[in-house]
Amino acid sequence: MADLTAAVESVFRQESGRIIASLIRISGSFDMAEEALQEALTSALASWPEKGIPDNPGAWITRAAHNKLIDQARRERTRREKQEPLLYESQTCVPGPDSATEEPMTDTDDRLRLIFTCCHPALNVEAQVALTLRTLGGLTTTEIARAFLVPEPTLAQRLVRAKRKIQDARIPYEVPNSQRLPERLASVQSVIYLVFNEGYVSTAGDSLVRKELCTEAIRLGRTLCELLPKEPENLGLLALMLLHDSRRASRTDSKGGLVTLEEQDRSRWDRSQIQEGLMLVEKALRMRRAGPYQLQAAIAALHAEAASPSETDWRQIEALYRELMTHHASPVIALNHAVAVAMSRGIQHGLALIDQLERTGELVQYHLLYGARADLLRRLGRKEEACRAYTKALDLCANKIEQDYLRRRIEEARSDKSSD
Repeated sequence: MADLTAAVESVFRQESGRIIASLIRISGSFDMAEEALQEALTSALASWPEKGIPDNPGAWITRAAHNKLIDQARRERTRREKQEPLLYESQTCVPGPDSATEEPMTDTDDRLRLIFTCCHPALNVEAQVALTLRTLGGLTTTEIARAFLVPEPTLAQRLVRAKRKIQDARIPYEVPNSQRLPERLASVQSVIYLVFNEGYVSTAGDSLVRKELCTEAIRLGRTLCELLPKEPENLGLLALMLLHDSRRASRTDSKGGLVTLEEQDRSRWDRSQIQEGLMLVEKALRMRRAGPYQLQAAIAALHAEAASPSETDWRQIEALYRELMTHHASPVIALNHAVAVAMSRGIQHGLALIDQLERTGELVQYHLLYGARADLLRRLGRKEEACRAYTKALDLCANKIEQDYLRRRIEEARSDKSSD
């Protein structure tokens, strides 16, 4: 029974996005689609022990779920003008669940419609993320709430409100036209990268990395590349996530403490992810439509290709950040550019840029601004100033692992200062 449950859970993880997308198209309802899918999974647990796991379990569950929609339509006595198209489409396109050997329905358009609906600008970012993970990702409400450190009832209400907003605002279940596609696609990419970043560097809590979020974001990135393979920014986004995630195992020590990029054991980096990431970067850049994700991926690629910190091509990284700011100017990118300048042209040059950025006031609540400043001051031997900057970073940091790292740096600076 344990093997059977695992098989059903595996199908749910891999196929739920495809299945739910077609169910929403047919039913016009997120709730009806989710209910039908859950009933189909229950049917699988009841039927498969006796009949065995079908050759194509995803197709079996898809057909069973479609048939559940027919039952729902009959039970609820849907108005004829809605019921007849539902029954006609389901009965003509979806055979019974026992005929599991037939090919599943084509689902590319359905999943495209679903991902653009989940990431519609009428929804706030928190709702977009939750709905995307719930429908396309197949994560449970409990899993999403745990990953984002919010109470489960709060996350459940967030999902309810998002679905109600889609219904009440009559948000169309469609792929945007060519004029609106670039802007809407950028929103989808942003949601996926937000999920990845929250997993890669948790903004709060006792863990630096939440690998389930990184894994899910990469899976969604692959889905986006599969659905829109000629969009180079999709390839750049996937490459960027893979290259960052390749360093996951080396980012903490045996006690769970943070290990900076410069101090990481590069033999622990995932070479298969790096190779795939490099291939995707090259493929994207050959399309000659460079964008922010491609440029960030190219920067990550230079770090990945360096056999040691001293071999990092910081001049090229600085040039890429400079180009990135022409596409997507932001204070955080300016901070990263300043660090690259420090490493390529000299610490004083980079520190001057960081001091200038601090004076603008745009990053006064961003702990990494003070962490970067402290690191450069430490390298210059200005220990007392470094200690103050590390302390400021600690005051603003909410992640326990990063807090512990900053405390270690503060103690080191104080120890060095007292020994002078």
